[in-house]
Order: sequence, then C-alpha cells, then structure tokens
Amino acid sequence: MKPRVPRMNDQESAAWLGLTTMFSLLPVALDRQLQRDSGLTHFEFVVLSRLQLSPDPTMRMTALAEASVSTLPRLSHVCGRLEKRGLVERSPCPEDRRATNVRLTTDGRRELIRSIPGHIATARRLVIDALTPEQLDALTDITNTINARLTEDRTP
Repeated sequence: MKPRVPRMNDQESAAWLGLTTMFSLLPVALDRQLQRDSGLTHFEFVVLSRLQLSPDPTMRMTALAEASVSTLPRLSHVCGRLEKRGLVERSPCPEDRRATNVRLTTDGRRELIRSIPGHIATARRLVIDALTPEQLDALTDITNTINARLTEDRTP
C-alpha cells in the first residue's frame, strides 16, 4: 500500500502552478531572444558560458554536462551543432582517450560576448526589473533552497 500524500492547499497550489507556468514560459522567451539576436538557443548560451567561465576554456564533456545540468547525449548533440558553427572544438582527452574535451574557440567567445547584452536586457525586462529588491532577495533565498534540494536529489 502506497503512503498517502497530502493534497496541496490553495496557497501551495497557487505557488506550485505559478512556478510550473514560469518554467514553461521563461525558457521559451529566452530561446526566442537568443535565437533572434545570435542564433543560439538558451542551452547553447549556457554551454558557451560554462566554457567561458571555466579557469581553462577546455572542459571534459562529463564536467561540462554536470556544469550545464545536462545529459551527455544532449550535450554531445549540442556540441556537434556548435562545432559545425566553429564555436567549440572537440578533441580526445589526453589523460583518458575514452573521454572527450570541449574547447571554446575564439569565434565562440566572440559570439557569446555579442549575445550577452541582449540576454541581460531580456533577463532584466522579464524578471529582474519586475521585482523589488526585497522580492529579489526572497527569490535568491527560494532558488537557493530549491536548488539545494534538487542537487541532493541528483546525488546517488
């Protein structure tokens, strides 16, 4: 017999539905802006950003998948598209020939830098500027709490 899970009350339901609606709407808006301005998807932007922010712009695919919260197959597919555009290069890992490294190219860095102002403007317009400083602090607390739970849940 399965344990009973308590139903959500009105407050919990409103918060949950609001959050799931935002999860659906925000990625579409970010993709639309990035596609229009730079031909990148939001996930491609995240991959390029993770490479740019890395101490060494070359990362092992497994580390990049973890940093970008992705599966290896999805990341491999996206890196293939980025490689065709000359934004990243893939090569065998010298320490482990079974692994693959991904390196941000000069063109990739340039494309990322070109895409940042529009991305920031969109983030400001849709989220940051819509909230008071107190709401931003609350959002930070909320996302940190949820992200910690999600990170714990990913750990085997």
